[in-house]
Amino acid sequence: MSRLLHLDRTLDELDGPPWPPPPSPTTSLVTKVHALRRRRLGDLTPADLRTLITQDVGLPYVLPLAVRLLLEEPMLDSYFYSGDLLLAVLGRPESVWVLLPGLREQLMAVVVGLSEEELAELRTYEPAVRWG
Repeated sequence: MSRLLHLDRTLDELDGPPWPPPPSPTTSLVTKVHALRRRRLGDLTPADLRTLITQDVGLPYVLPLAVRLLLEEPMLDSYFYSGDLLLAVLGRPESVWVLLPGLREQLMAVVVGLSEEELAELRTYEPAVRWG
């Protein structure tokens, strides 16, 4: 079943068990990630997706959402800079993509479609990312 069919559900529901409240004291990032797990997938913003992806939280559910956005706008500026969501997605370990081969193919189509200028811009932020 497509993970995009679960837009009305939360990561706590789909990627259980639900997390307990964050410990106190804690960082703002931990508090944010805990809160994002309780937000409906359909309500997550590109910045929310980037946060969850860089923290490796709910990847089977949030990566398809991110790739869907990237197919439409590869250099999407989710919060920090143009292409930051793409770099977050590309930075996931190989073990993730083994589980999501069709999604990886879609992502590589995004990368192949980038212009030389876009690739150069991305390399200024993340020179070590796998580029295909």
